[in-house]
Amino acid sequence: MIKLIIGGKGSGKTKLLIDKINNAVKSTTGNIVCIEQGMKLAFEIDRKVRLIDAVEYSINGYDAFYGFVQGFLACNYDIKEIFVDGVLKIGGADCKDYDGLGELLAKLYKQIPSDVTIMFTVSAEQAELPDSVLKFS
Repeated sequence: MIKLIIGGKGSGKTKLLIDKINNAVKSTTGNIVCIEQGMKLAFEIDRKVRLIDAVEYSINGYDAFYGFVQGFLACNYDIKEIFVDGVLKIGGADCKDYDGLGELLAKLYKQIPSDVTIMFTVSAEQAELPDSVLKFS
């Protein structure tokens, strides 16, 4: 399942994501992963969550992100929830590549196991986003 938290800069997306991550620790029976850039959430989320810095693994672009997610899901069948802060930044230099984001979401939706949820923060106004992205909100 794919879920999105959409909103402009400063709208509270990351705070909401942190709350969802910390609540998931209490209720999820499997492993939880959080992917972000710069390890800004290290002191905000529960230590039981595997925190991954996209920069450290050179994840830059939607294709690299897709391959990375598929790789760690293939190695760990116990992952049940993945949280991604700032997917547009991970997408690359052109943070307005909404069509590329829509393609990524569609590929992940088709390929991830049915018992895995991936939640993304998307720093954009809903009116800016194409239907290929909005259908996952």
